[in-house]
Amino acid sequence: MTDTIFALSSGQPPAGIAVIRISGPQAGDALQSLAGKLPVPRRAALVTLSAPADGTHLDRTMVLWLPGPGTATGEDSAELHLHGGRAVVAAVESALATLPGLRRAQPGEFTRRAFANGRIDLAEAEGLADLLSAETELQRRAALAMAEGALSREVESWRTALLQLSARLEAALDFSDEDDVGEGETTLPAGFTADCTALVQSLETWLTRPRAEPLKEGFRVVLAGPPNAGKSTLFNALVEREAAITAAEPGTTRDVLTHACALDGVPFLFVDTAGLRDEGAGEVERIGIARARAAAEKADLILWLGPEGEGPGSRALWEVSARADDPASPRKSATALHLSARTGEGMSVLRNALVAHACQSLPAPGEAALNQRQHALLSEVTQSLHHATIEPDPLLAAENLRLARRALDALIGRTSTEDMLDTLFGRFCIGK
Repeated sequence: MTDTIFALSSGQPPAGIAVIRISGPQAGDALQSLAGKLPVPRRAALVTLSAPADGTHLDRTMVLWLPGPGTATGEDSAELHLHGGRAVVAAVESALATLPGLRRAQPGEFTRRAFANGRIDLAEAEGLADLLSAETELQRRAALAMAEGALSREVESWRTALLQLSARLEAALDFSDEDDVGEGETTLPAGFTADCTALVQSLETWLTRPRAEPLKEGFRVVLAGPPNAGKSTLFNALVEREAAITAAEPGTTRDVLTHACALDGVPFLFVDTAGLRDEGAGEVERIGIARARAAAEKADLILWLGPEGEGPGSRALWEVSARADDPASPRKSATALHLSARTGEGMSVLRNALVAHACQSLPAPGEAALNQRQHALLSEVTQSLHHATIEPDPLLAAENLRLARRALDALIGRTSTEDMLDTLFGRFCIGK
């Protein structure tokens, strides 16, 4: 028998209201044990909760009785909307823990049960995990689109199309066994290749979208240049705090500093680096320089504060003249960004330009984006479909369609490994 689980599902007390969720076959018995009765299903009821062991009064509160399977977890569930003091919550949890068949939930266990009982699929669960960790409006809207099934609905339509292609191919293979089919005649159904190609094109509209990782981690902007170029001062101005030490001494920044923040609701990860120079650096500074070069290789955009034309060429790069307030500072051409982090001159122009540029590389507001796992599986589907269109042997073409269906099933969790599920649902908090 499945255990019945319970956990605090709202924020940590003290709070105005504390919600304890109960889910599993003993949820109704547990609610009746504490409340003395089972309320009308799906209708809030005001009850007095008492400890089953000795009748100690626990709280006067609202409760909900939610019989399965039409619940968030697909199981019988109950919610206790308590007064949000620590002592109240602790007393109710202690009372629940004494009931037979009940135990405290593990992180993500409610959502995992929802997945296991078919209330959500794996893609929706991943979207929910991202929604819980969203810190910006773009992250929230993208995660919400995934949690509400934007990708899942597409997967179902793709899977239906694949099943139809497979059925047509199997029928053609069956007819090829008939005596009236001449040797050497093709068994591929009419329009099979064109339909496979059309399905590939539909999949590629998702594969070519901006990915989820830059949205989750933030658009990575690396500040690079020689020592004393003003990188740390600009870094502090962008993140609007004294995150990096600034001084006239060369080599002040000796390690990679990162700071995540949002500009106009767009997530960024700004990276300050050690000054790049070939001579005069000590052992520790040389390590910092090596890390700076490695950081530049991972950048989505480099703000180059060094001599014009000498920045790393492997990534998108903007030339920046960071000391517009200093007449003695070397000037760059008119195409460069001229600003002063000390006076604020040109900073609004830089911020607006960064937001506009990042938006081109991030998902559009409200658009679901594929993560690395989803992108890899969808790529497998397109590859299998492509092989099916060029495979002269219809039996091998049918096998490629089967492989494509298997990858789609893995995408939404119809076939999943326990290790992968443990990793995903471990991201959730207790009570979710």
